[in-house]
Amino acid sequence: MFRRRKQLREQAREEVRAARRDERARPKPKKLSEEIAALAERFAAGPLTLGDVVGILQGRAWTLVLILLSLPFITPIPLPFLSTPFGLAIALISLRLALGQRPWLPASLLAKPLPPGFFGSVLKFAGRVLRVLEKLLRPRAVWFTESVWLARGHAVLMLVAALVLLLPLPVPFSNSFPAWTVLLVAGGLLERDGVAILAGYAVAAAGAAFFYFLGEGAVRLVEALRAWVLGG
Repeated sequence: MFRRRKQLREQAREEVRAARRDERARPKPKKLSEEIAALAERFAAGPLTLGDVVGILQGRAWTLVLILLSLPFITPIPLPFLSTPFGLAIALISLRLALGQRPWLPASLLAKPLPPGFFGSVLKFAGRVLRVLEKLLRPRAVWFTESVWLARGHAVLMLVAALVLLLPLPVPFSNSFPAWTVLLVAGGLLERDGVAILAGYAVAAAGAAFFYFLGEGAVRLVEALRAWVLGG
């Protein structure tokens, strides 16, 4: 019995060593910033559609597509005409992930051409942002990323953020809160960084507070205008 247990322990150790050798022998995937640089080179050669972008990045993970689609909106400047199609794409991908299904986008959305000058600038900006994120993201609080049900819950959060991004609001920061939520959650899932995902939840909470006070301010402004008009 003792000899049998010893053999099983040795066999388990050998399997672990073999798995580590396979991991070291496997070529490392490109960094996300390198993927974006390759995408920028492809874009310089000719116009791209959303389907081209998905096709180039899909080989690694759909979370890369989510990160790229959210990057144009992390600045305070709203982009209402671009946020609607990109928000729809993020929403559809997040919904499929939340349901535990393979992400999918309709052909009409994939065929949408990307504005050359603007999207080229976005890719350059994205490369700088992602180089910073690559230094910050690392495996932390891994338990918060490995559970299937938690991962679906994180996808629901990205879905809600995408629905907010869909709204064409010409208000500063109206795009940046949901975009940062998607960026942090997707990056955390990609790099198994539970701390980044928690930061995404914190940004979502801050965004909810922002929109609440924005709504309160709008209501009070309407009431003040109505009182001024009726009083006049």
